[in-house]
Amino acid sequence: MKRNFNEWFDKFRDSIANYKYYIDFEKVHRNVNNIKVELNILNTLIGSTNIENEFIQIISKYPETLNETARSYKMIAKEAEIIDGFTFVWFTDGKGWQNAKHNLEETFDVLDTLYSIDDLENGILENFN
Repeated sequence: MKRNFNEWFDKFRDSIANYKYYIDFEKVHRNVNNIKVELNILNTLIGSTNIENEFIQIISKYPETLNETARSYKMIAKEAEIIDGFTFVWFTDGKGWQNAKHNLEETFDVLDTLYSIDDLENGILENFN
């Protein structure tokens, strides 16, 4: 039996994916709730005319706001451990970590694949197949 293209085509949907297809909103809400206070502190930078200096003041006064990056990558790395044939690798560098050194160290202690630019320059990628 020959299919009718127009009948077939008329059944197409406006879209095969909504936002839920791309974003796990439940996870987003869970994660946002965990850092709600820190995000609100950072929101005070909106409209700042001196954002760089004000940001430095915020992280100096509220250091819990440079630590979320390391925590997030640590969580991603843990979640990635269950994926066969996949290794999560994080490259970071810069003196910006001076103010969050302790939190980066916590991640360094549990994430064997946390590397710096120096590691790259010294051939760390040669260890990966």
